[in-house]
Amino acid sequence: MRPWVVLIIVLLAGAVVLILAFTQVELDAIQKPGRVETFLATAVKRILIYRSSRSGIPAPPADLQGSAKEGETTFGTDCSMCHGADGRTPTDTGRWMYPRASDLTSTAVQAYSDRELFWIIKNGIRLSGMPAFGKVEPDDHIWCLVDYLRTLRSGINPKSETGSQ
Repeated sequence: MRPWVVLIIVLLAGAVVLILAFTQVELDAIQKPGRVETFLATAVKRILIYRSSRSGIPAPPADLQGSAKEGETTFGTDCSMCHGADGRTPTDTGRWMYPRASDLTSTAVQAYSDRELFWIIKNGIRLSGMPAFGKVEPDDHIWCLVDYLRTLRSGINPKSETGSQ
């Protein structure tokens, strides 16, 4: 068989696969996406965040406890309206988004490095509902948010560290 015939057959087969794949993808935000779509979107997102967060990230603050306390205040102002006051129970707004607002205590979110979380908070994630806070919050406040998110993972409440409730 001639090479150009094989190439045409491969291209046609690829076109058929793409057409079938696109007929299975729904654009609405009501239905949950399938496992393949979720896997691919998550993998691409993680790769892009990893790549983007490799440079241009300022140093974190030295006082983690103080930073986390300040981050709790910023969280209440900027983040709780979607992620919920506890970071794990999205509000109606967070549930109505697609993708839904993340559970910030989840393994998937907590698996991001501090640099990656900083990048996500500062730059947002296009087409996800996660806004960019880089133009409304200074870098030190963004680091405070990262430090506070880490307390959600461990269950440590920055207020309880000082004995105040």
